[in-house]
Amino acid sequence: MHSKLSYFHRGGESPLLGHTIPDYFAEIAARFPDREAVVSIPQDRRLNYAELSEQIDELARGLIGLGFGKGSRVGIWSTNNLEWLILQMATARIGAILVNINPAYRLHELDYVLQNSQLQCLFTMPAFKSSDYVGMLAQLLPALETDTADRFNPTKLPVLRRIVIYDPTHPMQTERPGSGFTTWQEVIEIGQDVEDLELITAALDRDDPINIQYTSGTTGFPKPVLLSHHNILNNAWFSAQAMHFSERDRLCIPVPFYHCFGMVLANLLCLSVGAAAVIACEHFDAEQVLSAIEQERCTAVHGVPTMFIAMLEHPDFGHFRLDSLRTGIMAGAPCPPSLMQRVMHDMHCPEILIGYGETEASPITHLTSRDDSLERRTKTVGKNLPHQEVKIIDIAGEQTVPLEQIGEVCFRGYHIMLGYANDSKATAEAINANGWLHSGDLGSMDADGYVRITGRLKEMIIRGGENIYPREIEDFIFTHPKVAAVAVFGIPDEFYGEEVVAWIRLHADTECSANEIREFCRDKLAHFKIPKLIEFVESFPMTVTGKLQKFRMREMTVEKQKNSAPRKPA
Repeated sequence: MHSKLSYFHRGGESPLLGHTIPDYFAEIAARFPDREAVVSIPQDRRLNYAELSEQIDELARGLIGLGFGKGSRVGIWSTNNLEWLILQMATARIGAILVNINPAYRLHELDYVLQNSQLQCLFTMPAFKSSDYVGMLAQLLPALETDTADRFNPTKLPVLRRIVIYDPTHPMQTERPGSGFTTWQEVIEIGQDVEDLELITAALDRDDPINIQYTSGTTGFPKPVLLSHHNILNNAWFSAQAMHFSERDRLCIPVPFYHCFGMVLANLLCLSVGAAAVIACEHFDAEQVLSAIEQERCTAVHGVPTMFIAMLEHPDFGHFRLDSLRTGIMAGAPCPPSLMQRVMHDMHCPEILIGYGETEASPITHLTSRDDSLERRTKTVGKNLPHQEVKIIDIAGEQTVPLEQIGEVCFRGYHIMLGYANDSKATAEAINANGWLHSGDLGSMDADGYVRITGRLKEMIIRGGENIYPREIEDFIFTHPKVAAVAVFGIPDEFYGEEVVAWIRLHADTECSANEIREFCRDKLAHFKIPKLIEFVESFPMTVTGKLQKFRMREMTVEKQKNSAPRKPA
């Protein structure tokens, strides 16, 4: 008998994995030693599982030789490359906490993360495009260029005592840019005499913290999400099962490793079943991703909607052979149904799944299934993964709402973060006394547990007393044949409280007017949902992971309105 309330618990045919990450990986590497584990196209390198396991252990011994171990905080500030993945697994091997640092960060943001995470060791690359990592570190830590001491800034960064530099083109031959740096080669050499790696791994526990992921920071400073072996290994493995993923699959990875999508749902997902992880590019490039799929005969590709749009819109899209594709996950932002259908048909990816979740939930809470109806695969985020609970509560309180009613989505289970590192107050605000994580997302649930996401709680527009959900308007406008991408949000209005605004990016070589969009909406959307202000733009402000920064769009629109308003006479 179905409950009439929006609550769903999903058991599972398979029990939760009780391993630590290194214990489980050792089993996979032993089963598939000769299978390709990782291919890095930008570096022109590939490793099988035996080789990857050997390189992980070499680096793990080096970290021990440097004095790091269980609970040590080791950061990485880099784009996607083989060394990133090796460090991810080496830190797990010794119980160190890997701190993921967004490669787009500049000095102010880097300074914040180094202090906030209480980082003890940092791995970085020399530079990428306009990011001069060595230059920024030298500016922040002048002692790097002249000092070989372990303490670079005793006042602001008292525990930071090692900075390791590696050039992805020649990691073992990287030159030291200053006497305060340690090279990758030196770390490996330091570990050659370390003999207690197995004892250190054997002492680890599945519930130990293993990773700090900083939330995207679409508003304010990002928060440090603390995750365990148990959190992310199970999330990766159950996501792999939902995709029917196995050692025969090859996943094309264009999403950044510093984010949960890359580190957990790509790297760890592949390694949890013996599949091949194909690093398509250092930083997302549509042409490089399409080329990687063709070249490596990838069976799956992940991405946020903006990435899939960029691939489909690429002028040479039709020249790439993509018929090896079968599945993948589209997540990280709302996925319009019409885009989903284009990926299934035009990209030859019939089993593509919609994913939903958040960093605080390791990250996946919901996935569609290849066996779901087209309606559910294109208009819902599916059901929660096995061994997870989900409920939808009243926006004004904690009461569970009836089925099909919109409220805030909440989660409970093995996948919920240990908390925000060093911030018990923020943790208590996010996770209530009963263990429920508040997502900040609005959605509804049907009798079978399928969830529809209607938007962010903070993005809900209240116009003249009417609750308006931007997602509904976005999904409809996206069906206009000239529209390539759309973002809907509210701006303050003296009379109605808020007014609806749409930013629209058109397909190349097309023209459209605001009136044409409004006419398209008329008779299909209630009058109060039709955008009053429509802006045609070339691009949207967004995070590195492809999440739209609507707060920036709101600020820019309000500023433009203010500047264009007629001046009152003195």
